[in-house]
Amino acid sequence: MLVFSTAPLEKDTEVTGFITVELYAASSAKDTDFTALLVDVNRSGYARFLTDGIVRARYRNTTNQPEEIVPGKIYKYTIDLWATSNVFKAGHTIRIYLSSSNFPRFNRNLNTGEPIFGATKMVQAKQTIYHDAQHPSAIMLPIIPR
Repeated sequence: MLVFSTAPLEKDTEVTGFITVELYAASSAKDTDFTALLVDVNRSGYARFLTDGIVRARYRNTTNQPEEIVPGKIYKYTIDLWATSNVFKAGHTIRIYLSSSNFPRFNRNLNTGEPIFGATKMVQAKQTIYHDAQHPSAIMLPIIPR
């Protein structure tokens, strides 16, 4: 799991609307999942989960037609975290968790590309997340001016 956190906020910050993560990643597997979770962390360190989402690599372009990924190739994934509304209070931290699983919230992915039901094999996947000028992984937060 990767964890990204802002510095403590200097002022109240409202986030209202649809949240998405654009993630550039490669996997050693033929199929895998990427998950993201938005969190509000208060001054004492308590982390309150707000919203989350998942993208299965084979359905990165459409849910109508699965497409295997080429192991080692970088793809852009869009993770829909749905909509939320939250005021991150001054002193709080905005945090995002990125992972390759959020079981049991979402079905596990065996990383083989086999059909979900009836799959018999499981492989460990090595995931690489990219964040540079050519691969600008980011979270889109609709910040409401106050």
